[in-house]
Amino acid sequence: MAQYFDVHPQNPQPRALSQISHILDGGGLVAYPTDSCYALGCRLGNAEGLERIRRIRHLGDRHHFTLVISEFSQLGAFVEMDNWVFRAVKAATPGPYTFILRATREVPRMMQHPKKRTIGVRVPQHRTTLALLETIGQPLVSSTLLLPGHDEPLVDGWGIKELLDHEIDAVLDSGDCGTEPTTVVDLSGDEPEVLRVGAGDPAQFE
Repeated sequence: MAQYFDVHPQNPQPRALSQISHILDGGGLVAYPTDSCYALGCRLGNAEGLERIRRIRHLGDRHHFTLVISEFSQLGAFVEMDNWVFRAVKAATPGPYTFILRATREVPRMMQHPKKRTIGVRVPQHRTTLALLETIGQPLVSSTLLLPGHDEPLVDGWGIKELLDHEIDAVLDSGDCGTEPTTVVDLSGDEPEVLRVGAGDPAQFE
């Protein structure tokens, strides 16, 4: 049964965040709010966590997972960016965008796209998300919480608890959550390619 943590949206209680960090350290899978819907997240290197996300969402092995990172300055450790990509990502960060980029060796192979060796990255604008990332001290490997058969991602913490009570280990709820997924832009090639139009304006990448 999933543990449920209800925290203040502007000042998330450190004790609750520490408990969630402990769950993640133990290989747990959590649902947490972002500025672009809820996401499922686990620690970097948690192979079982990835498989659980795939099972819950009915994903194939070529799904792009996303590293949710607290600051732009940390991106360079996980993805490769030449000058034009660096400028483009910096101009849109933080914000409602997910960027597909070539992964560095810091990203375990099992978390990369099997053929392209790419990974998604994003820097959110959500106080609870950022506080959680600060507590765990590393990115969360994540995927938007969009269930099979649902047209829209989930945005209600207690509803997620009821739906996935026996499939995840914890739900973090701060009451405030974005209602539209990120705009996904592939910057791993010679030209930008918008893969999904969401909350972020795609015009600058088209």
